Amino acid sequence: MQISTGKVVGITYTLTLNSGEIADQANTDHPFVFIHGIGQTLEAFDTHLDGLEIGSNFSFTVPAEDGYGSHNPNMIIDISKEIFSGPDVPADLLQIGNMVPMQDQEGHPLTGVIREITDEVVKMDFNHPLADQALNFTGSVVSIREATAEEMDHGHVHGEGGHHH
Repeated sequence: MQISTGKVVGITYTLTLNSGEIADQANTDHPFVFIHGIGQTLEAFDTHLDGLEIGSNFSFTVPAEDGYGSHNPNMIIDISKEIFSGPDVPADLLQIGNMVPMQDQEGHPLTGVIREITDEVVKMDFNHPLADQALNFTGSVVSIREATAEEMDHGHVHGEGGHHH
């Protein structure tokens, strides 16, 4: 069986940046399992895996423009410090470097990194942490199967390596 749209794929991989830093890994004990070709991964990532079979090794680079794009200065925003107050806000939340899950004005989830804290504002960076980075992947394909109708309907893998309801 070959990797194509709608297949549940399990891979091992190492993601390195051009600096040599390892940014992410998945091993045989905990492979990365996803439905191929439905937007769960970068389009360029899917393209490089198309047609591979179980046991195939891969090594490819996704350039920044096909990955997480360029750093956008408009994605660095000052937010009123008052938003980070209240009984449900952890006392240690406001620390430089913390990643904070938030929502945009339409309710879509996004994560920002705290870059600066003043008496009145918190400067948040909503650029992806890997913006401006080429993504170098090496790994192998460990499993391929058809996605179930329920998995396709839900948009994620169920069972081992996936979501459990």
